[in-house]
Amino acid sequence: MTAYAPAPPPAPALPTASAVESPARFRDLVASEWIKTRSLRSTWWALALTLVFVIGSAAAAALAEVGNLEESGPNPTGTRGFLSFVAYPPAGYWPLMVVAAALGALTVVSEYGSGLIRTTTVAVPARGAVVVAKAVVTAALWSVAGAVVSTGSFLVSQAVLDGRHAGVPFTHPGVARPLVASALLAPVCALVGLGIGALIRHGVATMVVGVFTLLMLPPVFSQSERWSAAVHHAMPSSAWRRLVQSWEPDSSSLDHAATVAGSWTVYVLWPLIAVVLAVVVVRRRDV
Repeated sequence: MTAYAPAPPPAPALPTASAVESPARFRDLVASEWIKTRSLRSTWWALALTLVFVIGSAAAAALAEVGNLEESGPNPTGTRGFLSFVAYPPAGYWPLMVVAAALGALTVVSEYGSGLIRTTTVAVPARGAVVVAKAVVTAALWSVAGAVVSTGSFLVSQAVLDGRHAGVPFTHPGVARPLVASALLAPVCALVGLGIGALIRHGVATMVVGVFTLLMLPPVFSQSERWSAAVHHAMPSSAWRRLVQSWEPDSSSLDHAATVAGSWTVYVLWPLIAVVLAVVVVRRRDV
């Protein structure tokens, strides 16, 4: 009889395309970054305290203006126009810039400090996409916060001024631009902070550079010389002041005044350049 060798066992089946884990989608990255952000109680405490402080500063500025009106006598409705720096006082919005930049930077710096960035890059090798997802979440969060604080500052200040018949409604000429500019100031500074954090990756150093860039550097440059005025007007804080300004500057007082269009351009370029630099640096640098 002829003996037959047993048939070899079947080869193991190769995993099909459906069995291989699909790469993370961008919306998954955004959801992940949102979970990281909302899980930090410090973020919400900082947001709440900042909003209360900024709106409170608008109320204080409006009360001070009421005192000025009482000293100057009765004032009929509308003769003073829209008091933009009462509704949006710099004393309240400078701290907002610092807090927004600091929390924007923490979205990057905290992961480097804790070592979580290694886990993130292993799970998602596309580092640039991670940075963009962080930027999307940061911009969305601070856009909402900026809208709340800007609207709240306006409503509270005008409610106080109504006692002297000096308040104005939303439809008053000159209200829309300061309102929008003040709302967008927070996300602009938050994205700038994110970019600085990606470049430096150190908490204290990032805070120092952020405060120096956003608040301390603009006053260094005079507005009397063309090149110096150009640098001054190219700063986010200077652009905000020009956009909030509800009157045209006196050309006789300044040789080189900022323009509204140029100030909006500053609002666009600073966060855009900050995010692009963050993506480039993170993609090319070792964790």
